[in-house]
Amino acid sequence: MRALGVRSAFPFGVTLIAFILLALFLIYPLAQVLVASLLDPTGTTLTFANYGRVLGIAFYRAGLINSLTLGAGAAAISVVVGVPMAFCLARLPIVGRNWLLAIAALPLVLPSFVGAYAWVMLLGRSGIVTQALASVGLPSLSIYGMPGLTLVFALHSFPYVLLPTVAAFKAIDQSMEEASLNLGATRIATFWRVQLPIALPAVLAGALLVFVETIENFGVPFLLAEDRPILAVQAYKLFVGEVGANPASAGVLSMLLVFCTVAALLVQRRYLARRRFSTAARSQPPELVVGAAGRIGATVYCWGMVLLALVPFAVVVVISFMPFRGPVLHPGFTIDNFIVLIDRASRPLLNTLGLASAATLAATLVGLPIGYVLVRYRSALAGILDSLSMTPLAVAGTVLGIGFVLAFNAGWLVLTGGWLVLAIVYAVRKLPFNVRAASAILHQIEPSLEEASINLGVSPARTFVQLTLPLMIGGVVGGMVLTWVAIVSELSATIVLYSGPWATMTIVMFQALEGGSPGVASAAATVLIAVTLVPLLLVYRLLRRHELSLT
Repeated sequence: MRALGVRSAFPFGVTLIAFILLALFLIYPLAQVLVASLLDPTGTTLTFANYGRVLGIAFYRAGLINSLTLGAGAAAISVVVGVPMAFCLARLPIVGRNWLLAIAALPLVLPSFVGAYAWVMLLGRSGIVTQALASVGLPSLSIYGMPGLTLVFALHSFPYVLLPTVAAFKAIDQSMEEASLNLGATRIATFWRVQLPIALPAVLAGALLVFVETIENFGVPFLLAEDRPILAVQAYKLFVGEVGANPASAGVLSMLLVFCTVAALLVQRRYLARRRFSTAARSQPPELVVGAAGRIGATVYCWGMVLLALVPFAVVVVISFMPFRGPVLHPGFTIDNFIVLIDRASRPLLNTLGLASAATLAATLVGLPIGYVLVRYRSALAGILDSLSMTPLAVAGTVLGIGFVLAFNAGWLVLTGGWLVLAIVYAVRKLPFNVRAASAILHQIEPSLEEASINLGVSPARTFVQLTLPLMIGGVVGGMVLTWVAIVSELSATIVLYSGPWATMTIVMFQALEGGSPGVASAAATVLIAVTLVPLLLVYRLLRRHELSLT
């Protein structure tokens, strides 16, 4: 009986601590935003009149429609681009496939804000491509407005669809395909009626991530939306400009953002819950035999899409070493942009590195035990914790930032104005990365190893630290890297919460663009790219050495 109590103490303790932290730093701030959206001007009575008033204004209705249209459009394009590419990478002899799979994820880990700025430098009113087309009398392609926003988000986010769908196509039982072909179906019909439906959960999961990432993003619409209202941007502007103790209008727009993402998540789950998609795959299906034309076409398509998504980042690095006179770019080479940046941004760079490291460590320390409990101790309580730990994915950074200001700007716990509030918000927003990374790797570790340790008298907590955690190192490091990289490029929550001494590199870039200093902005973007890529390459090399040492 006592042994049973010892075994249950660890998961119960982890669950209790997780519920307390998430209730304090996620549910409580969101509840403050909800209350703000429901309070009347006197701040004493709950009413839905605020929603009617805000939605009665055509400008904000347009913002809601634009955000939903943008999210749906980016998700649709990502599916159209990512699914054929995933099938090619999974089943066709693509030249350089391993390299392509390695770099296909780079658009996700490079800041979307930087990518948007790079597209402005290419296709903006004074962009390189725009000027080149004008010099030969051809019309320019505008990167501004809804088409430009949709293009930028789709090129940045299509790997969300690509990567899981590649794995899904590889996991399909070959006998399903053979049965379809033996019944007289063509290869194309087999793809549409058999293979794609089986891979649909992975496709929808990726599309949902694209949708959520798109409608919660602040930086890209700020640069490209021009006069078109977008919910994330308008919520921030209303919150900053709204007077009085109760920012009701900003609260309404913030809750509309949450409702949109939660609704998309519920629709996806309901659809998938009503269907079965599993197969009994015993081995990876073989490559399809195609002619030289098919192989070349698939290779060109896959490499072309990935390189197109990466071109803006190469461009912004080159531009950062070119001279600007005001907003106008001139040919030549200079490091003046970096000299000016160093004068302005030495402290923000240290802030970025320090905050990202602190938040990553916090998210890892909280996320790993949660992932362990979710996999090893299944229960109704664990199911609730699973849903709650994934909730930050459905909350825009702007919304969570507004919630923290409302919750922790006064009263019993004051956090705003310092570095700690930024670190906490970053950790909460990226917690799902670590929970999912821990859960994924734990499914590959035999539970009997832990059971043997506990049966020998080692406590579950000590077993987790000394036995399980070392076996999880690959997944742990992977989750930490993704978390760190995502935090380095974070802008949505930062723009709401930062104070002067705690500006980050994204804030420096944001202010440089607002202040008409594109040279400094491009230099800051280059630094962000370097700060993002260098740790990725180092960790990848260390993990490869670790894997080789185990073989």
